[in-house]
Amino acid sequence: MFLNDNFLLTTETARTLFHQHAKSMPIIDYHCHLDPKEIYENKPFRNLTEAWLSGDHYKWRLMRANGIPESHITGDAPDYDKFMAWAVTVPKTVGNPLYSWTHLELRRFFGIDELLNEESAPRIWEEVNRQLATPAFKRRSIIKNSNVKIVCTTDDPADSLEYHQLLKKEEQDFQVLPAFRPDKALNIDAPGFIDWLQRLEQAAGVQVRSYGALVEALKQRVDFFHEQGCRLSDHALDVLRYEAGDAAAVESIFAKRLAGSELSQAEITVYRTELLSALIGMYHEKNWTMQLHIHAYRNNNTLMFKRLGPDTGYDGLNDLPLTESLSRLLDRAESAQGLPKTILYSLNPNDYPSLLALMGCYQKDTPGKMQLGSGWWYNDTRSGMRHQLTMFADNSLLSRFVGMLTDSRSFLSYTRHEYFRRVLCELIGEWTERGEAPDDMALLGQMVEDIAYHNAAAYFGFPAAVAAE
Repeated sequence: MFLNDNFLLTTETARTLFHQHAKSMPIIDYHCHLDPKEIYENKPFRNLTEAWLSGDHYKWRLMRANGIPESHITGDAPDYDKFMAWAVTVPKTVGNPLYSWTHLELRRFFGIDELLNEESAPRIWEEVNRQLATPAFKRRSIIKNSNVKIVCTTDDPADSLEYHQLLKKEEQDFQVLPAFRPDKALNIDAPGFIDWLQRLEQAAGVQVRSYGALVEALKQRVDFFHEQGCRLSDHALDVLRYEAGDAAAVESIFAKRLAGSELSQAEITVYRTELLSALIGMYHEKNWTMQLHIHAYRNNNTLMFKRLGPDTGYDGLNDLPLTESLSRLLDRAESAQGLPKTILYSLNPNDYPSLLALMGCYQKDTPGKMQLGSGWWYNDTRSGMRHQLTMFADNSLLSRFVGMLTDSRSFLSYTRHEYFRRVLCELIGEWTERGEAPDDMALLGQMVEDIAYHNAAAYFGFPAAVAAE
């Protein structure tokens, strides 16, 4: 039966592992794209379209594949019409994880067992909107009621973190912590780089007129983020190239950019290599975890990028060579001051073998110090999750894995943790049934609980739970 209590749990071992060990574990959502201002302001959603479809390029891509006009996806069509366009699409998504996720969210959050389609949509729209208007569906209530203990947002070095500070004073049920995302510092060739430097200057109180001053300003922001509870950095390294340069070279490159001159690809690579290496040293000093998200291929549809901007469903997978540049970057850090705890994600699953082999060269001291990141974006499907888990198990210690994240802008995406936990238990159950793992519920149950929650709690070293001040 669709989405029954044992969906995906195909063995008795899997069912025991999920219901007795995984199901009730709290959630640490250590990488997401929720807006801390939204969390703090804690407003109710005006309707299901805002809660479900706003900013969700997963759904947008499927709607486009179903021939839905852009006016009913990102355009100016009424919210009800956009919802109906999604409802028309949903029956066509059987086999795609969004079919399961859509109905899982309807069941877990709103108690609706009915399948979403064109006929049922008006009833579901009315019932969900009725519930969304109640206090139980304000932003913070959704987080709390999903058994989430820690949320790590994604924050620019120039951000004030004012809403994190306000939440720290007010919110006692869960923590909202920043994660340091310095992409704008690394993207020296981006059109808005100079404007961003001005924001950084104001935030750090440092005049940035040299590369050395930039590094100092970023160090000050790392210190500030750490004071606010930050324990992770994050980088979108769509293309990873390595080329070292001396201090004079990188100062010259930075000065050239400030003067408004165009940089060569070689100069951009040297600058990024040197700045990323400097940042890695800062992370190691603070005992942070570094996350590297590699091999997205952004903004493939130029026409739609000009019309809608980034993060609207037009990104793909990159397949450039990776191992040599990444090895040189990691080796340099290890030789200089030591690598921080590191999670390596690739949007291209063909990179998993090389990432895992490389990870093993730098494991030391900290259990699971080097991690293969969870199935990300196009890979957070059942098959993608199973592939990532299997590769991790084949080549490292899956029992040390820090588990799932939402990587989402949606407050209703926490059911992905349930989905992941079911897939994890399904896989371990299969191993047990085949005789590859022992029928030892104490051993396997602890493994599942660790991957679901305990490993992340220990690995990231978050500050103690917040108390109202």
